[in-house]
Amino acid sequence: MPDIQPQTQYSDFVLSIKQRILQSQYEALKSVNKELIALYWDIGKSIVEKQDEFGWGKSVVKNLAEDLQQEFVGIKGFSVQNLWNMRLFYLEYRDSPKLQTLSREIAWSHNMAIIQKCKDSLEREFYIQMTKHYGWTYRVLINHVENKSYEKFLLNQTNFDETVPQKYKDQAKLAVKDEYVFDFLELGEEHSERELETAIVKNIGKFLTQMGNDFTFMGNQYRLEVDGEEYFIDLLLFHRRLKSLIAVELKIGKFKPEYAGKMNFYLSALNDLVRLEDENPSIGIIICKDKNRTIVEYSLKDTNKPIGISTYQLMETLPKELEAFLPTSEEIVQRLSQFDEAENKGKNEQNHIS
Repeated sequence: MPDIQPQTQYSDFVLSIKQRILQSQYEALKSVNKELIALYWDIGKSIVEKQDEFGWGKSVVKNLAEDLQQEFVGIKGFSVQNLWNMRLFYLEYRDSPKLQTLSREIAWSHNMAIIQKCKDSLEREFYIQMTKHYGWTYRVLINHVENKSYEKFLLNQTNFDETVPQKYKDQAKLAVKDEYVFDFLELGEEHSERELETAIVKNIGKFLTQMGNDFTFMGNQYRLEVDGEEYFIDLLLFHRRLKSLIAVELKIGKFKPEYAGKMNFYLSALNDLVRLEDENPSIGIIICKDKNRTIVEYSLKDTNKPIGISTYQLMETLPKELEAFLPTSEEIVQRLSQFDEAENKGKNEQNHIS
């Protein structure tokens, strides 16, 4: 080993080489994936065109699969089902150049899940962007789709646009759902806040799954002491990706404006007394049984700490009355474009550093 002083210089050198190799491998895998998606697109397109041109029926897919499997022995991807998937892939995206381009940035299995489970083009774009931007695994993607993260992302009520740094803003919005489903608690409709908290702590694993994959549990009735007086936060979590403490307050009734003021106080105290130097500012989530969306908007309007207001249900529901609050298609397109802008900015910063 070279005689370099201090030794940390050589360790840093080795680490930089390892990171460069991993980045190269990642870029190679991305390149291979793009070629694979392009190949499947071409096959799907050819099947559709030949069926239209010659009037071929379904049997052509079965025959093609058999011929390809005989020619390319041991190579996966040419089953009858996957050829049908290629045909569907082309049919679903042939009129959407943007989705055609974005689809090459994620794995084939992810593309199929999105196509089969999402019918709206903007919803599909959302899940492609999220998968690409945050590296969601197939299982994580399915979990987000089944938990209706798209709708909850659009509906959620936070002040994060004004209070969270740009680089963390979208991830923070994903971390707070508009509605949580606590169907694992086995509580009756009539219950106290203490009963709700106790049931959550007893089912903390399931609770964290409902909250999201990046949350960890730090404690309940978390004690804060400010100028000799004690205060207790219902639940304190930590979000690994955001590197932020998450204060959670549970309310069994309707949201009240004073809840936001109390949470603002908790966040100030957490930032001064608990937060570590390398952590980002704390975030608050107030989970109520019900809320008036207009009251929430006014309550958060001039609050200077990042707070989200959510509701909870004890069974899976999709309230029809919330459809009126969904943004217009134009507003959704504008929100989704922010992911492209954020990624391009990140690439430019990386290129500048390199």
